[in-house]
Amino acid sequence: MIKPLASLTLLIAVTTATAQQVPGNEAVRTTAVGRTVTLPAVPAKPPPLCRADAGCHAGAWRMVETASGLMECTEPWARDGSCRPSTYGAQKPRRVWVVLHRGTWLQCQFPDLGSRCAPMLARPPANLPTDAVQ
Repeated sequence: MIKPLASLTLLIAVTTATAQQVPGNEAVRTTAVGRTVTLPAVPAKPPPLCRADAGCHAGAWRMVETASGLMECTEPWARDGSCRPSTYGAQKPRRVWVVLHRGTWLQCQFPDLGSRCAPMLARPPANLPTDAVQ
């Protein structure tokens, strides 16, 4: 028999572990060989790189699944230097979740495809994501 406190601890651990992934994110695939991750294509003329450790980023952090796991990035393309390890659960900055769904890259308000999502490649203002402190 599981004691009530032990079951509560187990529930919290399971919730924390699954909250860092977006169910339905087609960019992350797990096969018999291992885990593969697809990143959004970098535009032909990308903006200048804002390094994650440089203090130049004023907007919401882009939560991107990479080969190294979930990262907080200054941009949705996760170029080298633009990301830092996730602080999800420890800090609460503004965040937007980068997700591949039905072949379209989206930026979602929460780690849930049912939240407000905006297509990354749409023309402004339709591509402007809604961020949230989380």
